[in-house]
Amino acid sequence: MALRIQVLGLTGAWLDGRPVDLGPAGQRAVLGLLVLAGGRPVTRSALIEAIWADEPPESAVNILQTRVKHLRRALEPGRPARRASRLIPRAGDGYRIDAPSGCVDLFEFRRLARLDRLDEALGCWKGDPLADVPVLSGHPALIALAEERYGVLVRHAEALLADGRAERAVALLAEAAAARPLDEAGQARLIRAYQAAGRRAEAFATYHAVRELLVEELGVDPGPELAAAHEALLREETPKPGGPTAPRVPRTPVPAELPPDLGGFVGREAELAQLDHLALADRDGPDTALRIIVLSGTPGVGKTTLAVRWAQRRRDRFADGQLYVDLRGYDPEQPMAPGDAPAGFLRSLGLPPEAIPVTLGERVARLRSMLAGRRMLLLLDNAASVDQVRPLLPGTGTCVVLVTSRDSLTGLVVGHDAKRLELDLLPLPDAMVLFTRLLGARVGVEAQAAAALAVQCARLPLALRIVAELAAMRGTAPLATLVDELSDQHRRLDLLVTGSDPRTDVGAVFSWSYGHLPPPVARIFRLLGLHPGPDIDSYALAALCGEDPATARRSADVLARAHLLGRADGDRYALHDLLRAYAAQLVAEDDEKSRAEALAGLLGYYRGAAQTAIDTLYPAERRRLLDSARHGTPAPDLHTAALSLSWLDAERANLVATAVHAARHGRPEHTTALTIILLRYLESAGHYDEATTLHTHALQAAVQVRDRRQEAHLETNFAVILAQQGRYPEAVQRLERAASLAAVIADPVAQARAVGNLGHVYQRQGRFPEAAERLAEAIALCRQAGDSTGEARGLGNLGQVYLRQGRDDQAVAPLRAAVDICRRIEDATGEAYALISISHIASRGGAYERAEQLARAALELCRRGNEPAGEGYALDGLGLARLRRDDPAGALALIRQALEIFRRLGERAGEANACNSLGEALTAAGDHAAARAQYTAALMLATEIGDEHQAARARRGLTPHPTVPGPAHTRL
Repeated sequence: MALRIQVLGLTGAWLDGRPVDLGPAGQRAVLGLLVLAGGRPVTRSALIEAIWADEPPESAVNILQTRVKHLRRALEPGRPARRASRLIPRAGDGYRIDAPSGCVDLFEFRRLARLDRLDEALGCWKGDPLADVPVLSGHPALIALAEERYGVLVRHAEALLADGRAERAVALLAEAAAARPLDEAGQARLIRAYQAAGRRAEAFATYHAVRELLVEELGVDPGPELAAAHEALLREETPKPGGPTAPRVPRTPVPAELPPDLGGFVGREAELAQLDHLALADRDGPDTALRIIVLSGTPGVGKTTLAVRWAQRRRDRFADGQLYVDLRGYDPEQPMAPGDAPAGFLRSLGLPPEAIPVTLGERVARLRSMLAGRRMLLLLDNAASVDQVRPLLPGTGTCVVLVTSRDSLTGLVVGHDAKRLELDLLPLPDAMVLFTRLLGARVGVEAQAAAALAVQCARLPLALRIVAELAAMRGTAPLATLVDELSDQHRRLDLLVTGSDPRTDVGAVFSWSYGHLPPPVARIFRLLGLHPGPDIDSYALAALCGEDPATARRSADVLARAHLLGRADGDRYALHDLLRAYAAQLVAEDDEKSRAEALAGLLGYYRGAAQTAIDTLYPAERRRLLDSARHGTPAPDLHTAALSLSWLDAERANLVATAVHAARHGRPEHTTALTIILLRYLESAGHYDEATTLHTHALQAAVQVRDRRQEAHLETNFAVILAQQGRYPEAVQRLERAASLAAVIADPVAQARAVGNLGHVYQRQGRFPEAAERLAEAIALCRQAGDSTGEARGLGNLGQVYLRQGRDDQAVAPLRAAVDICRRIEDATGEAYALISISHIASRGGAYERAEQLARAALELCRRGNEPAGEGYALDGLGLARLRRDDPAGALALIRQALEIFRRLGERAGEANACNSLGEALTAAGDHAAARAQYTAALMLATEIGDEHQAARARRGLTPHPTVPGPAHTRL
């Protein structure tokens, strides 16, 4: 997995782009100290002294070892438990970090600096090193690191001056000088840079300020280097680095209209580099085409701030000046008139007011004439349309035009070959850096609450700054209090109001974009506020707004171009949290009838499409528990199992959110129906958290509407989910209640499911006589109700009870009967589990080839039928058959695959079973120590969940005695 570690700023780590939880500050301190050592060993005593100074606890060594263990586990998730760490190996009595090349920002900074790639090296810094580890503030290694960066910054500035890029050098040296106000050499460098850039007033001001500071703080006059810089100013000389001075060339006044750079700017290094590439790469080549860049993104994402930051950093590349205009394209008042912007540019270029042409066409022509051959930057801010931009385009390739817009301005891309840069939400680590700069040490102390605030702000810089100001105004009040207030989406936008300037109110900024939408598209945006899930496709959107999918898709595309809707993968769209809150605020003002119709359409679509997908995926259970729910709205193609599974995976979060939303908003029948529809899918794939959430709300809904039939089925379903996780006592309690409810309402199917699953749990607990009794009762009830699927599952489970008791001859008949029924009704899952059990019987009887054939057939059925748990049991059975044929190596490979599946699903009984099988295979391979470890793991897990069969099997393995493999299981 690709690892990236960050210490130059907030401590962070990512594996394949996903954030890693590095734990509390003390744990991050250990990682920081190892990284600061640059790969050299750090002794245990040095680590303890750095973290606890003179007062280490008695358990410091143990605490340190635990922190290292947790770091290894977090950063090397695939490392086997007993294999030595490659990333953080032991080194003497301490540790060192041995990170791959390029994965640690500090190491990369040093590598780039050695190669004289100084700009890239400085770009590695995202803030103060280890800013969220206060225990290391003032550590000698951090002080040395600050000096190291300062040296690189000075080298880079001097190189820029030598290259004639004085403005960029000024920006770097000003930053360095501000941090070291009494460093005469640094202040002298800044004065020379100001002079080289033609900014003599600022050079003189800098000299006088530092001179006064030296007198006040140290009681001394400027030294030789500072005095020499001042003397050069007085002589009007422009010093050349490393050479004699030359007379200063008088400069022709040029426009410098860029707005001021925003303090506290963080991140966006990749976007800044991309702007460099788009605007400046190969500028001296033969290409004479005009370069236009469209910087677009959602309102409040920081487009103008980024554009100004880049323009200020690269102003030295535009020697003839920089023009700026705010086109006010989304202003609630009148946007700038078409002729005003060209007129303003003409005045900036020195044309007297009386000489400015009257008509727009003449102004455009004159502007192009005056821009011809000049190396200028035109920053066109807040454009709403191509028509606002087109009159301002130069006719020469020596200029660069940077446009910011909430719209994608496709016409500029198609008609003028503009390059588009989409600005995404601020990454969470950068959002945390911004919070740290705005709120200081509070962020490190309340890191979890600060991260929650960043998420609530949708990582929009505008919202982040408003929330930081809110927190500052509240003094010492915990950030968690603000998190609680912002958790109410209906109040969130009201809180994100500054009250003084609509341009800094999130809701007002959104409203300017919303006001430009055509009425039908505006209606769809409002209705999106009713959608409870994280994203939406065109079919669900069509159901929500009562349109056909093609019309819905066209409207979504309009919203996406306006950056009021984000594009996800393929035909999917998403609103970030603040836009969702804004849409919900708007739709709340629509009439209740239209809202109810929209929500009914959405709920009906999800229920009907889910029923179709489940029917396709599990045809043997079609309409077993519910009457089919169909909806008239068009739906995607779900005619194959693969398409249905893909749709369910993509829509899982939406289906759960919709069911919960329905329960909370007076539509309990939708919640209960959708929960029952989705059980098989959620249970088979191990989505236990979602299943628990659904069943909790669905049971409340069933009680609310007094539907005892659904309540009985839901209690049984919930018990199945609990049993899969090894929570047998809770499962038994729910199944007993389900059986009682079903008996009262005389529903044989509901009663059979409850009683049959009770038998299944009893066999797990080793209560075999009770299990057999309950399963026989369930089989009779299923036959009475004509429920062939339930009958087959009951027979299969009864055969497994006999198999667990070692009564193989008795087990064969019910298992074969189960196979026959399953084949007749096309129940691939039930057939697969029965075949696995028959495979165990064949293996124990010495028919090893037959056992392998049966297990392979079951494996294929499970893979085709989306039954990963069954796949695990089939692999286990196949492995044991291979073991009986004296192939321990082949057995180990198969059983390990099974163990991986069970662990991924969270099926703890299966995990215990596979650990026992591994113990048996390792014993046969002669690795008794490893076998004992597996048996011990199986015993601990089986004891914890109350699986007496697997516990007894593990104890026999530890004795040792011959073991009895654990058969698979099915649910009724």
